[in-house]
Amino acid sequence: MTDLTRRQLIAGTAAAGAAVAAAPTIAQTAAAPNLSGKSILITGTSSGFGNLAALLFARSGARVIATMRNLPRPEGEALAQAARNEKLDLHVVELDVTKDDEVTRAIREAERIAGGGLDVLVNNAGIGLSGPVEFQDMAATNLMFDTNLFGPQRTARAALPGMRAKRGGLIVNVSSQLGRVMVPNLGLYSATKFALEAMSEQMAYELAPRGIEVTIIQPGGYPTKIWDSGSRRTQELLTRVEPERKAGYPELMQNAVRTGGGTTDPMDVPRAMAEIIAMPAGTRPLRRAVHPGPKPQEPINQVSARVQRQLLGHGPYAAWAEAVQG
Repeated sequence: MTDLTRRQLIAGTAAAGAAVAAAPTIAQTAAAPNLSGKSILITGTSSGFGNLAALLFARSGARVIATMRNLPRPEGEALAQAARNEKLDLHVVELDVTKDDEVTRAIREAERIAGGGLDVLVNNAGIGLSGPVEFQDMAATNLMFDTNLFGPQRTARAALPGMRAKRGGLIVNVSSQLGRVMVPNLGLYSATKFALEAMSEQMAYELAPRGIEVTIIQPGGYPTKIWDSGSRRTQELLTRVEPERKAGYPELMQNAVRTGGGTTDPMDVPRAMAEIIAMPAGTRPLRRAVHPGPKPQEPINQVSARVQRQLLGHGPYAAWAEAVQG
């Protein structure tokens, strides 16, 4: 039984069939995904993966709602100018994922632009701070969880009624390989991504009967501005850490401020998202690891999928588990 057939069984044959009829073919998605007819909202498009994704998706035919904080700002104007120059269906909307009122307003505006419920919500906005867990005061901890976990929950809660009304949609949550494995000095960042992984998979099961899918993107290291902003926030945090705490971690203090991200191509991540968005409804993966090098999370993904199938496969949620895990 194929994934698509499983989705048809739980979400309704007519809805799934309509989605397949409108979806691009595999040949189209292999070269340059055709996203025509898709309405896509992306958070955190001022830089990094979000900025690259906004342009890639729009150039692939999608109607893109590119969101960021603190408009007006040069990054927003640059996207708007690109839209004008290239005649792209790209709209810049203000959205701070930590503010309930802005999330509600932005989603409503996006649905007005889209003419109904969104086809795709990409939760890309995120921040990172490094340093031992003991260094992370509640200001730093709350900011990371508010952005990396509660932000995607806020946007999903705002967008889901519209998706549910059209019996379809896709939520793409950008996690990290550090949502599955841990590296000292990145403990609470990793904790936010572990939590995002759990929330995303939980939503995937709960939304399967409605024909709404969830995909988790797990990037490895890429040279984006998250390293610069993370280093700045970490340096600010270190000024608040008491000398006695710093003295307790001499080995970790040497690399508490992280820089770099390697020489990999950040476009890998938007390309992977575009490929998944272009896939027929019902065939999209729950997780996609993205990096040209080692992917240490993959064995964990495989074990987790097997355990979840065993756990849910013989009870009232068996069809949901089959739809999500295959």
